[in-house]
Amino acid sequence: MKTVSLIFSLLIISLLLLFPFSGEAQLTKVKGTVTDSITGEPLPFVNIAFKGKTIGTTTDFNGNFMIETKYAGDTLVASCMGYNMIEYPVKKNQFQTINYALMLANIELSEVVITPGENPAHQILRNIIANKKNNDKDRFDAYQYEVYNKIQFDINNIDEKFKNRRVFRPFKFVFDEVDTSVINGKPYLPVFLSEALSDFYFRKKPKSEKEIINATQISGVDNESVSQFVGNMYINVNIYSNYIEIFQKNFVSPISNQGLIFYKYYLVDSTFVGDKWCYKLMFKPRRKQELTFTGQFWVNDTTWAIKDIDMRIAEDANINFINDLVAHFEFDKVDSVNWMLTKEAVVIDFNPLKNENTGLFGHRTATYKNFVLNQPMNDEFYNTPTNITVVDSANKKPKEFWETHRHEDLSKNEVSIYEMIDTVKSLPAFRTWVDIVTMVVTGYWVKGNFEIGPYASMLSFNDLEGPRLRLGGRTSNAFSTKLMLDGYCAYGLKDEKFKYGGGFIYMVNKNPRESFGANYKRDIEQMGLSSNAFREDYILTSVFRRNPADKLSTVEQYDAFYEKEWFGGFSNTVVLKRRDIYPMGMPDFVLNQGGEAHHYKTLTTSEMTLKTRFAFQEKFFMGEFERVSLGTRWPIFQVDYTYGIPNCLESNFEYHKVTFNVKDWFNFNPFGYSKYVVEAGKIWGKLPYPLMKLHEGNETYYFDEYAFNLMNFYEFVSDQYVSFYYTHHFEGFFMNKIPLFRKLKWREFGLVKGVIGSMDKKNRDLMDFLPNMNEVSKPYFEAGIGIENVFRIFRFDMLWRLSHLDHENVAPVGFRGSMVLMF
Repeated sequence: MKTVSLIFSLLIISLLLLFPFSGEAQLTKVKGTVTDSITGEPLPFVNIAFKGKTIGTTTDFNGNFMIETKYAGDTLVASCMGYNMIEYPVKKNQFQTINYALMLANIELSEVVITPGENPAHQILRNIIANKKNNDKDRFDAYQYEVYNKIQFDINNIDEKFKNRRVFRPFKFVFDEVDTSVINGKPYLPVFLSEALSDFYFRKKPKSEKEIINATQISGVDNESVSQFVGNMYINVNIYSNYIEIFQKNFVSPISNQGLIFYKYYLVDSTFVGDKWCYKLMFKPRRKQELTFTGQFWVNDTTWAIKDIDMRIAEDANINFINDLVAHFEFDKVDSVNWMLTKEAVVIDFNPLKNENTGLFGHRTATYKNFVLNQPMNDEFYNTPTNITVVDSANKKPKEFWETHRHEDLSKNEVSIYEMIDTVKSLPAFRTWVDIVTMVVTGYWVKGNFEIGPYASMLSFNDLEGPRLRLGGRTSNAFSTKLMLDGYCAYGLKDEKFKYGGGFIYMVNKNPRESFGANYKRDIEQMGLSSNAFREDYILTSVFRRNPADKLSTVEQYDAFYEKEWFGGFSNTVVLKRRDIYPMGMPDFVLNQGGEAHHYKTLTTSEMTLKTRFAFQEKFFMGEFERVSLGTRWPIFQVDYTYGIPNCLESNFEYHKVTFNVKDWFNFNPFGYSKYVVEAGKIWGKLPYPLMKLHEGNETYYFDEYAFNLMNFYEFVSDQYVSFYYTHHFEGFFMNKIPLFRKLKWREFGLVKGVIGSMDKKNRDLMDFLPNMNEVSKPYFEAGIGIENVFRIFRFDMLWRLSHLDHENVAPVGFRGSMVLMF
């Protein structure tokens, strides 16, 4: 299995590795609601506490509360000024729901004079903001700490219908024990657990972060590369930031500098928390469907540092697949002056469909200790190829190591996850379902040492070949995790010709990445296709095509490459390529050379390309051979230089090509975020148009982000050019304020694209242009607006072509669609 297969194997484990856990529950869990006994209205700010203990909480704005503790008392008390106190007995070591209906008390109060003035919570918030620079951990020149991370996934909303599904019959024994969440009362079953113990280092100037993962323990996963994702680097929240990024969405922090614009604040209590006098503030959103939280925090009255904070995403926040998210952060003084985060706990309720359907709980608990402040390591320490290092045998630590080094003990339920997961993995039914889901997601059927596919290309259609049949495959990880072989054969029923190709890749090292390989193909190709477009033989290309596929060329190509990543985000790739392009719809290529017409059966090139790519702090999810970029906060730069080698392997041409590309995204809070791509290129040499820059068109109804969607193939060609693409995603900024659209959770966006270029006269005269082929010395522009997040996966664009409207077979307006999964 490759990268995508690996990712969804983890998902399958979360969906199918259902096993029981032994032992009695160690936690007492209570949730409920407090209301007025007469009106039935929920009561906020009610104190809920175990009698005779200091363990308790306060109801939120909707009167809800939840408590989860190992140290419960026998009685739970609800008290609120103006109401009679009520006590209820509690059953220890289990989940229960207790609802209170408080009765008004007959209390006579002395006269109270209320005068206008400022909300005291606002002054406290301003003090917090004014002292951020003294309390934010990023103020230090350097810091380091030991961090213990624990991540758990549970299947939730398990009911009898779910248990009785045919798919789960081989796993029926796993439903003997099911726990209940204190957050929302959903029954759940733990299915995945990981632990990591690491040392984290931060340096301010020059900014560097490094994590050394010393130990990991992951249920059901043998791939060591997964270990990097259970450390601290990939999951790092700073509440002192104005915006908190959660699943690529920027939520407004409750202590943001603009907090008063987005939140209402209430001062509800003041007391000692430990030995520190603190104020308690509660907060809730001012408006609906904005990316905000509701919750409460305690703040110290002298340093104005947050002592602890509880946050829950707003119930109607415009985010997909997340029903709920609850987070708790604790801060303590690590010396006589400085506050640092010492514990955090986050619970996320994932659900791809509706609340009543089965979903997943994701839990993350992290604890921090052994702080060292303002003592940076030497420069050599930070200058490593990757900023995440997994020590040798980190995933092979013995049981005794974990018992000694983990910051907090596992519950009996958590221990049983490690013990039971291998049992479920050994069941033949589990292996069968892994294969089925892997095939659906990756497009390949895994069978022993081989993977057959991609199945979406086994049948396609085009004007040149008619119906096209294709059979291909590659070796699986069972064959090798170092060497992958692949190949395919295709046949067109109309042209009655075979096409074929094959290659290999060998991984020298996975992190930092180093590999080499070679490929060969003799097949049809759509020239001028963007790197983001569907393959020519992909079935959806045939289905959504808007023009006949009559511009395909036959190509024979040999290439070899060597890729070297020098350090995280910076890599070079050397490519050697020999390529024959056969004429399209004509017997020969006719080139005007020396005043005479010369006929060529093929255009043959031999070239060497050096690619340089820099993406600072880019993170990847890595499989054995492939990897998926998780992005970076910084621009991504790429420079490609190509030299066409004359008289090498029958090459006809000598040339130089240089291409520069930069792309980036940036937040424009609270108005969403923007993305842009700028590319420039130049070609030196005397070349016919098939070897020039054929600007990327799109002749399907499927929107292609990296193509000009109202431009046809072969419509524009250049030997020097500059192009740009800019889009802004408003994330529902306008539609969230319109009642009807607010419920739909649609999100609006706008875009503009353009290109300008030219062609040297010697290249223009070398080969006659095709009909409707043009230079682009007059800029080409297209713009659009659209709606995304329709049914949470669809995007629809309305596009306008703003120039070159006099060309044949073009439309001034077009509609495009696509599928985009986003939170």
